[in-house]
Amino acid sequence: MSGNIDPSVLTARERRDMSEMLNIIKTRRSVRNFSGKKLKSADIAKVLEAGRWAPSGLNNQPWRFGVIENEGLRNRIAVFTRYGSIIRRAAAVIVVCMDVADSYNRDKDLMAVGASIQNMLLEAWDLGIGTCWMGEILNKKTGVADALTLDKDLDLLAVVAMGYPAGKPQKGCRKTLKNLLIKGTKYP
Repeated sequence: MSGNIDPSVLTARERRDMSEMLNIIKTRRSVRNFSGKKLKSADIAKVLEAGRWAPSGLNNQPWRFGVIENEGLRNRIAVFTRYGSIIRRAAAVIVVCMDVADSYNRDKDLMAVGASIQNMLLEAWDLGIGTCWMGEILNKKTGVADALTLDKDLDLLAVVAMGYPAGKPQKGCRKTLKNLLIKGTKYP
């Protein structure tokens, strides 16, 4: 453990939770096929709560969320991406925007919104909910914003499709850490 946390003062549950976090990170997968079962409102709220607790510069919390469970509205935004079938199969989607009025530095705020999305993906996975962070839809973000009648201060940054996975997720693969280190970086 790093930082100022003394492991001897943690409860058994807190130690287990910390060791399970890396497992959740490593096992999370993008899910594109969903069972069709409705998500529990309480679980959607937990996912949003995880997003709310992401770090942000000056604690400005520039993210804004919209939850779309309505099939008609999901179908209306699905036409803006070649991956619309994922949106149509999802039980719900979370529309993630940045509130430009609350932004103080676009680059930093984009990272904060990304952290918020990652928190939501991890919480959803821990709850048994599959997600797919969709970015290609941003090529037609103006059309999506118009279809959703988003305020002008809301900049669409992502659509996250959610639902209970249909089938077993594929095994993940990653580049080795050695291949990701900047030249000259030494890591044991």
